Amino acid sequence: MGGTAPVPPPDAHLSGPPPHETLAPSRTGRVGEGSPMAHRRSRGRLGTAGALAAAAVVLAGGALPARAAGATAHHTYIVTLQRGAAAESGHGRDLVERYGATVRRTYSRALNGFAVRADEAQARRLAADPGVASVTRDAEVSLRGTTAATATQPYPPSWGLDRIDQPAGAALDGAYTAPAGGGKGTTIYVVDSGVRTGHRDFGGRARSGWDFVDDDPVAQDGNGHGTHVAATAAGTQYGVAKRADVVAVRVLDDRGEGTSAEVLAGLDWVLRHARKPSVVNLSLGSAIAGPVPEWDAAIRAGVRAGLTFTVAAGNAGRSAGSFSPGRVPQAITVGATDRADRRAPFSNWGPAVDLFAPGDRIVSASPTSDTAAATLSGTSMAAPHVAGAAALYLAAHRSATPARVSTALAAESTKGAVRNAGRGSPNRLLHTGG
Repeated sequence: MGGTAPVPPPDAHLSGPPPHETLAPSRTGRVGEGSPMAHRRSRGRLGTAGALAAAAVVLAGGALPARAAGATAHHTYIVTLQRGAAAESGHGRDLVERYGATVRRTYSRALNGFAVRADEAQARRLAADPGVASVTRDAEVSLRGTTAATATQPYPPSWGLDRIDQPAGAALDGAYTAPAGGGKGTTIYVVDSGVRTGHRDFGGRARSGWDFVDDDPVAQDGNGHGTHVAATAAGTQYGVAKRADVVAVRVLDDRGEGTSAEVLAGLDWVLRHARKPSVVNLSLGSAIAGPVPEWDAAIRAGVRAGLTFTVAAGNAGRSAGSFSPGRVPQAITVGATDRADRRAPFSNWGPAVDLFAPGDRIVSASPTSDTAAATLSGTSMAAPHVAGAAALYLAAHRSATPARVSTALAAESTKGAVRNAGRGSPNRLLHTGG
């Protein structure tokens, strides 16, 4: 099937010095996975090792690390405005530019604010403005080491499909059975490294939304992570919801690197363009303990708008409640299991996890050709199993709210099946029926 031999997890990492600094004014105020394909993109490294995504380090009282004192270098910051000033209005932009900052992106749905270019002094003055809720230094997202390795589908290529349609205690039976509708009429938005939309496994059901790396409408995948995720959710051979549509939103470059600002831009685009019923899969998560409040807020806004979010619990082998976006209760947070129904050793755990799903040595599509496959491991692979299951449910219950989808998947899950689920974890393994 063209899969590559798996290597040990974890599957994705963030690298560099403290990335996600929230600046506080000195006065009292509110504070706020890589393949060598196509072109490459260079950025300064701003993260720390961990699971895929951006980290949050809150600076209290406006104190800066010694390394940053007196710095005049320009950086990208995420600016969130107070409710009284709309980012899309001239007033909102004027407020930001008043302090010498340059607006790079405007967010209207994911959050009310901007990504701006500014030096540290400008950022601090901006943070002190009463019209500003928070100013947070952008963080780099980096994929490092995602590990390679009543229609019935006989001998599905991935054991994960075989597992999720089995009743409690049943062994794998060499088949995957799902509702005949296969999620038709639903859309899964994959916010990731892009998707090889022409891959045969999508059968013409995948299209590009937007590429926020190159700022163009072709969200092709030069890394592999996004194509694998998308096909796990909705591929004809590899996927759970075999008739759902896929929209690729690219926020990671060919090396699997990006920034929090680009992730937010992708989420903002989805909130403005999504056609319901739909599911948004975000196989990203914060790299160190601590929230990324802008991500959390964007997901909550999406859920309020009626979009079901499936998110990876993270691959640090720690409590998912310490990481964004897995900590967001309105999202469906997914941990990973192996073929023996054990919690994968890399998978995060705890009360923030809603479901477990197959995530170890999963075979799915690869962007190296229109027929290629790859074997990857991570909670990034578990989440799209649940995204596909959510699409199956939404196809039959088109007006279901995200909360109802989450409740239905939890109710249908196989209880007590996960070995060593982790302290406080709900012992629920994804089950699609069959």
